[in-house]
Amino acid sequence: MDVWGFRRFRVRGAIALTGVAALAIAMGSCAVDEKQNEAETVVDRFTELLDDRDYAQASELTSYPAAASATLKQMFEGLQPGTPDYTKTQFIGLDATSGIFSMEADWNFGDKKDWHYSLEGTVRKLATGWRISWDPAIVVPKLENNRTVRLVRTTPAPAPKVNDIVGAPLMTEQTINVVKLDPGKMPDPVASSNALAKAIEPVAPLITGDSLRQELSTSGGSPITAVNLRDDDFAILEPRMAPIPGVVLEKQPRMVSADRRVWSPMLDALSKVQAESQDAHSGWGVQVFEQDGRFVGQLAGEQGPPGPDIAGTMDQRLQRAAEDAVVSVGTPASIVAVQPSSGAVVAAAQNSYASEHGPVAFTGLYPVGGNFDLFRTIVAATKNVDPKDVSPQDAAEAASTLGIGVDFKVPGLDQTTGRMAIAGRSGEQVRQGGGADAVLASPFGMAVAAAAIARGSVAPPMIEAGRPATTDAPLGPFPGPVTDRLRGMLRDGTNAPQLAGVRAFRDVNAFAATAGNDGWLIVTMNDLAFAVHINEADSGDATARMAVRLLKALATPDT
Repeated sequence: MDVWGFRRFRVRGAIALTGVAALAIAMGSCAVDEKQNEAETVVDRFTELLDDRDYAQASELTSYPAAASATLKQMFEGLQPGTPDYTKTQFIGLDATSGIFSMEADWNFGDKKDWHYSLEGTVRKLATGWRISWDPAIVVPKLENNRTVRLVRTTPAPAPKVNDIVGAPLMTEQTINVVKLDPGKMPDPVASSNALAKAIEPVAPLITGDSLRQELSTSGGSPITAVNLRDDDFAILEPRMAPIPGVVLEKQPRMVSADRRVWSPMLDALSKVQAESQDAHSGWGVQVFEQDGRFVGQLAGEQGPPGPDIAGTMDQRLQRAAEDAVVSVGTPASIVAVQPSSGAVVAAAQNSYASEHGPVAFTGLYPVGGNFDLFRTIVAATKNVDPKDVSPQDAAEAASTLGIGVDFKVPGLDQTTGRMAIAGRSGEQVRQGGGADAVLASPFGMAVAAAAIARGSVAPPMIEAGRPATTDAPLGPFPGPVTDRLRGMLRDGTNAPQLAGVRAFRDVNAFAATAGNDGWLIVTMNDLAFAVHINEADSGDATARMAVRLLKALATPDT
């Protein structure tokens, strides 16, 4: 064999050996890759299941399925309606039994509400196969064991105030102490309810043990709110309440009247207006909480500035005068006052007897009784006929001229002006002469009517300046003869014997009416109009006495 043959042999041998080595290396590499690919596949599958919100299947890929399932379930529920997008960004196999990985997470909660963050985790080969080492922080930062995460609506701070018609503070956000009774924590419900009623008697004398037990019986086992207390009252009463079994004390921010002498169903409506403003200026946040509900921190979100203060229409001095008047009566009574020039509701008061039936100053419906003559006069003046010749149905339909029965949409206010009973059986009642009973009006509706008479047209009512009610009903000015005749009825009505006390005040015109045992009175005085209603009035001048009490309080210098 020559040298060339020997060299060729050596070269071919070398090539063969190199191939064997390469094959061995490749085979070993494949084995490692297979292990790495299996681990990486688990991570990939985990991210897919998270994107599908499949917490049950995703938890099975972890080292602690039960804990992972509970955490993932809470996360998806707490972050509703968010859409998740988890992506594996890197995987590094450390050895045959472990690896590390990183993920990017993107959540979308709506327009311009996006949350992005990075995560890291480990994967290990266990007896059951490759599993992700469970740690709540591999799905949400700071989500340690037993913590929860929630998407929340955030509101601006400080909260806007509600001011009155002259710009003075009417309502502000204050911390209110909510006193609850939890039936699950009361060994003796009778003893606890009686003890709590006695403890809060100085500030809430109408709340009794019986009334608390009645509310508990319909709560379905849930805690009930017994009373809400301001800090000064709470400081005095807390030592008496805290030891009572079943009493739960909570602090909550609430919009309450700046002057505790002012109370009205109108305040609830203004609270709604303020809440709507907060909603319009609300933000969002992803927040973490401890198991007991304590706030840990905010992970994402954005909050804009608060809205402007709410310009309410209430006149606090007039409101206090109306309150003084309604509490002078021992049966349900209400007063609502409207400013004719603007339609602003400037006062709304009802006594505790009326409040047992809800916000009746705005929503209570009562037969109009003798007020039906006002509607007859509208038809008579329009058609130039004698009021006696006006049919009950025509008169009932004319009530809407004064706003009675008109469907107003007043921002923040649940109300009704009245209801026309002029169809079906009710219509038959009207045609048979029962018109006065077939037309129902609320105190609010009659106040709108009184203001319309003073103005010469119906002004859309409002409780927030610059936001009058909307309606599809035509509200044009009254024909001249209608306005003159209606105002004449109020001037003449003021001369009624039972209105002698009212005549003592300048520029006051009034019209009194009865509906069975109920009493009505509408009053106009310059740029003020109000309606009085009393259930089961004790005398023919009961409404006049209430009006006099209001007018006297209004004429007295404020102290």
